Amino acid sequence: MAAQRQSAGSGVDEYRSEHFVIAFPGYNRPWATWIARRLEAYRHTTTLYRWNPPREEPLETAFADLLLSGSRVILVLSDWFFQLGPRREGEWNDVLRGYLREHADRFAAVNLTNRTLLPATTVLQPVDLWAVGAEEAEWRLLTRLGLSTSAPERTLGGVESRYPNDPPVVWGEVPLRNPRFTGRDDLLMELQQRLTDVDQGVSACALVGMPGIGKTQLAAEYAHRFTPDYDVVWWVPSDQRGTLRERYGELAPELGLRTGSETGERIRVVREALRRGEPYGRWLLVFDGWDDLDGADVLLPPGQTGHVLVTSRNRDWGRVVDVVDVPGFRRYESISYLMRRAPHITAAEAERVSVEHRDVPLPLAQAAALLGESHMPVTEYMRLVRDSVNPISGRAEFEGYSDASLTSWSIMINRLRATQPQSVELLTLATCFAPGRIPIGLVHGIPAGELPENLAWIGRDPAGWTRALDALVNYSVITRDTRTAADASSSGEPSPRHETIHMHRLVHDVAGRLTTAEDRETYRRVVRRVLAEADPGQPLEAANWPRYAELLPHLEPSGALISTNARVQATVLNCLRYCLRAGEYVLGRQLAERVRQEWSEFLAPDSRAMLELTTQQGNILRNSGHFRTAYELDRSMLERLRAGAEPDQHALLTASNSYAQDLHYLGQYRESLQLQREVLENALLLRGPEDYTTLTNRHNVALALRMLGRYAEAYEMDVETLRMRESLLRSRHAATLYSGTACARDLRLMGRYRDALARQELGMRLHVQVLGAQHPQTLWARYNLVLCERRAGSPHQEVGRVMASLLEQFEQTYGGAHHQTAVFQTDYANYLREHGDLGQARDHLDQASAVFRSVLGPAHPITTGMLSNAGLVLQAAGERAEAMAVFESAYAGLAVTLGQDHPWVLGCALNAARGRNFNDRLEDAAELSRDTLRRARHALGEDHPLTLSAQTALAADLRSLRERTEADKQEEDVLQRLTRALGAQHPHTLSAQRRVRPYWDFEAAMG
Repeated sequence: MAAQRQSAGSGVDEYRSEHFVIAFPGYNRPWATWIARRLEAYRHTTTLYRWNPPREEPLETAFADLLLSGSRVILVLSDWFFQLGPRREGEWNDVLRGYLREHADRFAAVNLTNRTLLPATTVLQPVDLWAVGAEEAEWRLLTRLGLSTSAPERTLGGVESRYPNDPPVVWGEVPLRNPRFTGRDDLLMELQQRLTDVDQGVSACALVGMPGIGKTQLAAEYAHRFTPDYDVVWWVPSDQRGTLRERYGELAPELGLRTGSETGERIRVVREALRRGEPYGRWLLVFDGWDDLDGADVLLPPGQTGHVLVTSRNRDWGRVVDVVDVPGFRRYESISYLMRRAPHITAAEAERVSVEHRDVPLPLAQAAALLGESHMPVTEYMRLVRDSVNPISGRAEFEGYSDASLTSWSIMINRLRATQPQSVELLTLATCFAPGRIPIGLVHGIPAGELPENLAWIGRDPAGWTRALDALVNYSVITRDTRTAADASSSGEPSPRHETIHMHRLVHDVAGRLTTAEDRETYRRVVRRVLAEADPGQPLEAANWPRYAELLPHLEPSGALISTNARVQATVLNCLRYCLRAGEYVLGRQLAERVRQEWSEFLAPDSRAMLELTTQQGNILRNSGHFRTAYELDRSMLERLRAGAEPDQHALLTASNSYAQDLHYLGQYRESLQLQREVLENALLLRGPEDYTTLTNRHNVALALRMLGRYAEAYEMDVETLRMRESLLRSRHAATLYSGTACARDLRLMGRYRDALARQELGMRLHVQVLGAQHPQTLWARYNLVLCERRAGSPHQEVGRVMASLLEQFEQTYGGAHHQTAVFQTDYANYLREHGDLGQARDHLDQASAVFRSVLGPAHPITTGMLSNAGLVLQAAGERAEAMAVFESAYAGLAVTLGQDHPWVLGCALNAARGRNFNDRLEDAAELSRDTLRRARHALGEDHPLTLSAQTALAADLRSLRERTEADKQEEDVLQRLTRALGAQHPHTLSAQRRVRPYWDFEAAMG
C-alpha cells in the first residue's frame, strides 16, 4: 500500500515548493498546526489564518481576502467553520455555489466532522480526516493537494506537532470540551504566547477574574486546543486544599514514578520529575480554582519546558506568576453565543439580552439555555426578567451581577419545577453538598425505601435520574464531571452510583437561595447519610485517601459537624484521621477547630467523641508545630478526666500519652519521661506487653530517655522494642523499621559510630525495599544514615552532596518554615561551616533558628542550644569576643533547664571553654575544661567521643598555661583512647594528633 501510494505521486515534481494559507476556526487549531507541520516537512511553506469573519462582512469578501496572497488556500471544515457568526444556511450555499465554485482551483478543504456538510461544499472536494490514523491522514492531505507523497529529507525543526487524534501520553481528566465554547481566540493566543515566550524556567500564568467570567472554561479550552504541544496534561481541582494536594499527588503513578502513599511525598516526587523533565519534558498543569495562595511556593512545579495554568479569583497571584485578566465577552461573542444556542432569536434580540447580562458568560449561558430549551420569545424573556420579583437581589455575594441575571435563574428554576420537578429535587439535593465537584451518585448507596418520599424515585427510576441530570445539564446548571467517584475503579463498569457532577460556586449559591424549602433539613440529612455510607472506615489506609478527600469538603455544608448521629460523627473523626495520616495538617487544623466549636454546644467535654477529637486535634497540632496549643488542649482534657468520680482508665491512658508528648515537645523532658513511664505501666496492665500501642509507649519512653542524654538506657529499651516488634510484626513492618533507626541513632549518640553505621545501612536498604525511596520515613532513615556516615568519617564531599539533596527533599515534603526542615537544616549548616562555607552556614542557621523561636519559644532548650552553633560561625569568621558571649549564653541557659551533666550542656561547655581560650581567658578555660571532663566521664563514660573531646580541650588549655607535663600526659592518654574507640585514621583522632582544638555541633533533635 505504501509503495503504491509513493508511486502514485511520482509524476509530480517532488522538489517543487509551494506556499499554502490554512484557514481554520480557532476551535480546530490543533488540526491546522498539524497540517502546517506536515506540509513544512515536505519543504512547503504555510501561513496559519484564524477564520472568524465579522458577521456583518459578506462571506464573499472574506473568501476573496484569503486569495490576496496568491497562494492556494486550505479550508479546515468542521461544524465550527460554518457556525461562526452565526450565518444562515442560504448565505453559505450562495457563496459556495458562486465565488468558491469560480475559484475552485485556488481552494482545497479537509473535513473534520462526521456530520453531513452542506451539499454545496462538494465544490471544495473536501477530504475526510476525522476517522483515520496519522499516516493515512497525511497521504489523503498530500493527494488532495496534488503533492508528492515521496518525502525528501525532512527539514522540520523544533518539536513536531502530535497528530490531533492521538491523545497525550498522560491526560489528567480535563473537563470535557465545551462544544458551545465561543470566541476568546485572542485571549487564548495571548495566553499561549505568554506561556511559551520565556527564555528559561517554567512559565506560569494565572487567569484571574470575577466568578462566572469563564476562567475554567478558558483553561479547559486551552488544554484541548493546544494539547498536541504537550505529552502530559493534568487537571487539578484546587478550590479545596485537600483535593488539590490529593489530585496533584495522583500524577506520580501516571508518570510511572515509584513512591509511597503519603500525599506530600508524592507531590515532592512529582515536582522533582517535572523539574528534570523526566520522563516527559512537555507538560501542562492546570490548577483550577486556586484562591488560597498559602503554600503555593512549595506546590508550583519548577521546570524548563513545562507550563502551569492557574484559575483564581485572587489577584494576589500577581506576586507569584504572570496574571491574565479575564474580561467578559466582547459584544459580538455574546451575540454569537446566544444565536447559536437559541437559533430562533435575531442578532438584535441577542444584543438586547447581552446588554441585560453585561456580557458576563455564566448568566449568558443560563439565559441562552433557557431561551434555547424553551423557545421562549425574547420579548417575553425580557418582560419576565424585568418585571419578576427577585428574592436574592442586592446580596453581597452576587456583586457584579445584574438583577436581570439573578432573576433569570429564578425563571429557569420555576420552569423546571413545572416541567421537570425531579430535576429540581436533584438540584436541591446538590446544593446541600459543597460547590465544585459533587459525588451526587453516592445517593444510590441508600436503599430507595430509606430515602424520603420525595427522593425515593432516585432508587426506583433510573430513567428519571438520567432525565433529571440531562435537564440540569441542558439548562447550564451543572456539568457532568469527567472523573468518576473515588471507588469506581474497583467496581467494574461505571454506574449511577459513581456519577459525579460539577456545579459552579455562584450557581450553587444562587440555586441554594432559590430552592430553599421548609424541608431543606431533610435533604441535608440525606447527604449526611450519603457521606456516612461512603466512609470506608479505614482512614489509615492510603488506598482510601482519595475517598476521604472527596468527602471532606461536604461535611460542613451537609450539617455533618452539628449532627448528633454517632455514625456521622465517626465519619467526621475519620476525616480528621485521614488529614493526620496523609499530612494534610492545615486542612486538619481548620476542620478540627470547626468541629470543636460545634460539638462543644451539645457534647459533654469528657465524652468519648470529644476525647477522640482532642486526641486527633492534638496529633495534628503537634505535627504542624503548634505545640503550645496542643499542650493546653491535652492538659485540659486530662485534668477533666482525672477529676471524674470514676475515670475511664483507657481514656486516661490515651489522654496521658498525648500530654506526655506535649511535654516532650515543650522541652520538659524530665516531666515527659515520668509521665511516659506511668503510661507504659498502665498500658502493660490494661493492654498487655504485646499490644501494638503498648510497644509504641515503650518506644516513647526510650525517646524520653534519649532526650535526657541517657543514651545507653534508651538503647537498651529500643533494642527490646525492636526485638518484640520483629517477633510480633515481623522485620519488614514500618514500625519495626522505625525501631531499627532508633537503635542506630542511640548507637551514634553513644559514640559507637561504626556499629551505628552498619545498623543504619541495613535499615536504609530495608526502608527502600519496603516503603520506597521517597517515603517520609525513608527520608528520616537517610537523614540518620548521613549523620552516621559523617560521624564515622566518610569522605566529606559525598556527605555534602547527599545533605544538600536531603535538604531540598525536606523543604518539598514539609515546607521551608517547618520545624522538621529546620532540624535537618541545622545539621547541614554545621557541615557547611566545618568545610568553610560560612555565608551559607550562617543563612541556614538564621532560618532554622527563626523557625525554632517561632514554634518553640526563646527559652526552649533547642532554641538555646542553637546559640552554640551560631557561636561557632562567629568564631570561624574571626569574631571571637562575640562568639564567646554567645557560647556562654548557650551554656548558662541549658545548664539551668537541663542540668550540668546533660550531654547538650557538656557540649556547650566544651565550646564555651574554647571561646575563653581564644579570648585569652586561659585559666577560666582550663577550669571549665577540667570540670567538663569530670562530668562527661561520669555521664557518658571515659571513652565517649564527647568525653575525649573534653580531654583534648583540657590538654590544649594546659599547654596554653605552659603546664606541659600534665598536657602531654592528657594528650598521650586521649590519643590512645581515640585510636581504640574510633581508629587511627578517624578525623577526630587525626585532629587531636595535629593539636586542633575540638568543638561540638549542637544537633537540634526533637524526637
